[in-house]
Amino acid sequence: MAVYRGRYILQGLDDIPPQMEADLDLAYGICETLRTESPCSLCGRCCSQPSITIRDEEVDTVAAAAGIEIYDFVLSYLERTDDGRWLFTRTEPCAFLGPDNTCRIWGGRPEICHEFPYLVSKFMSRVYLAIVNPDHDILPDLVYMDEIWPCTSVIKGRVPGMIEEARRRRAEAQALPARCLLNTST
Repeated sequence: MAVYRGRYILQGLDDIPPQMEADLDLAYGICETLRTESPCSLCGRCCSQPSITIRDEEVDTVAAAAGIEIYDFVLSYLERTDDGRWLFTRTEPCAFLGPDNTCRIWGGRPEICHEFPYLVSKFMSRVYLAIVNPDHDILPDLVYMDEIWPCTSVIKGRVPGMIEEARRRRAEAQALPARCLLNTST
């Protein structure tokens, strides 16, 4: 099983070929730029997702941020899925979303909350596919994004241009070895 950046599981692959890794890096860069340049507006919309995951190594931190003993936290707020992940049992909205749409465990929130919606695999995989398929329009792939979320308008407004720039950089990088070979043979 191939794993990109230690956390994105690429099902069906045993390893990541170099060109694919370079393309994934382009996609990750776009997603990271969107996340960095478009901080959370605290609308509370993403806190109403049905499947908020938490990694094993985060359980202690989230329980501490919630001020709940770990045993009670696991019993009251988590369930194990068949594939071994933890899911919050109280979502839609999250049990830790305050009445003013602020997260009560902000400093110890799970990584998925910190990265949503920009660095989650669902969005990043669509960015990757749009980069490697030059005729592909990403916007139809983003219909799952709720139009009333502030981040949706940021994403849909910026990502097509970012993908075009990534495609240009990808084409230049692929052409570079050929140009180098041509220059050394003269």
